Amino acid sequence: MERINVGLIGFGTVGSGVVKVLQERNSLLREKVGIDIRLVKIYDKDVSTKRDVRINKRKILTRSLGDVLYNQEIDIVVELIGGITPAKDIILEAIRQGKHVVTANKALLAQAGRMIFELARQCGVCVEFEGSVGGGIPIIRALKEGLISNRIELIYGIVNGTSNFVLSKMAEEKISFQEALKSAKRLGYAEKNPALDIGGIDSAHKLAILSLLGFGFSTKPDTIYTEGIERIEESDIRYSGELGYALKLLAIAKADGDQIELRVHPTLIPESHLLAGVGGVFNAIYVKGDLIGESLYYGEGAGRFPTASSVVADIVSIAQKRSSGICAERSFAFSSSIKRLKAIGDISARHYIRFSAIDKPGVLAKIAGILGRHRISIASVTQKQQRRAKVVPIVMMTHKADESDVAAALAAIDKLNIIRGRSIRIRVEG
Repeated sequence: MERINVGLIGFGTVGSGVVKVLQERNSLLREKVGIDIRLVKIYDKDVSTKRDVRINKRKILTRSLGDVLYNQEIDIVVELIGGITPAKDIILEAIRQGKHVVTANKALLAQAGRMIFELARQCGVCVEFEGSVGGGIPIIRALKEGLISNRIELIYGIVNGTSNFVLSKMAEEKISFQEALKSAKRLGYAEKNPALDIGGIDSAHKLAILSLLGFGFSTKPDTIYTEGIERIEESDIRYSGELGYALKLLAIAKADGDQIELRVHPTLIPESHLLAGVGGVFNAIYVKGDLIGESLYYGEGAGRFPTASSVVADIVSIAQKRSSGICAERSFAFSSSIKRLKAIGDISARHYIRFSAIDKPGVLAKIAGILGRHRISIASVTQKQQRRAKVVPIVMMTHKADESDVAAALAAIDKLNIIRGRSIRIRVEG
């Protein structure tokens, strides 16, 4: 039986989960794939904190990176420390040493994935990263292998469990954003500082990876239009539900000729859409290809064991390829049809818009006049019950309009003395 030796860098929540899976499922893996996976070294700066897995600390645990990177026994390096620095240098050095790499580092792959994959190709080693997007959801392998003969037309992803939990909580219990976020923190679903999650930045990192795999288009996360859920109110979820829509934070990749739309923002989708019923901390990624049509990949998007499951699957994948003598990273430059990223101002969409306006005659006419001058057609309008003295919410649905026109119209409307506060607009898909 072939043996594969693994070096683990990062012994935190996911790292200890990987160790536990390798210990408890080793015999199962041997039976299924005929390969013995052996954990040789674990690197972590903290070697004193107790974990819920038993290892030979003196023999396996180390505070020296060199014990992993330059260990001739080790075939696969698993990087689970996260972040850009020093993870980038660690992965590049592991590749230069001829070691295969498994990582769940979405931020690093979003920033430097192309460089890492190209070096791996030159050095004849593999890089696997299933855990970087969607935790335990096998979306990476689906795009790299299962859907390889498809021209991907679009990808809609609910790829951040914290934001999805907050929006679901607001919808189910009719509570405010702050109350839902407080609940997420109490249950351990949100970090103490959840800005990366609720601000959409985490989703943008994952979308950059999905763009590379699905469309062969490489871009940095800071080029992706990103808008979080901080300004969403419970009333927006309620009003959109009355109109037949569900509200989700979506990561969207959509081919448009030789251009691609990449954007992260709160989005209304029809209640009949496959993604509409995905609630709580669950993730789901909807993919449309020219051959397969519509498909949905659903599951726990983060957490110790879902991510550990993906990491171990990547280890097994490399071990199988290595035993067959075919393990070398391929280039992702397989799509030359996408030339550039479409600017957000050039995108057209339908919009939900909520104005807070003084309750007096002529208000709707003034708003409609400005929208009309900016070539925005109104599909429906509803004036809701008065919320506070003389101020009422006005909810409009528009027909498809250019993003730049909508932005200009709202800027003009918000300056009117009949409007109180910034108007809320949410794009509609599906």
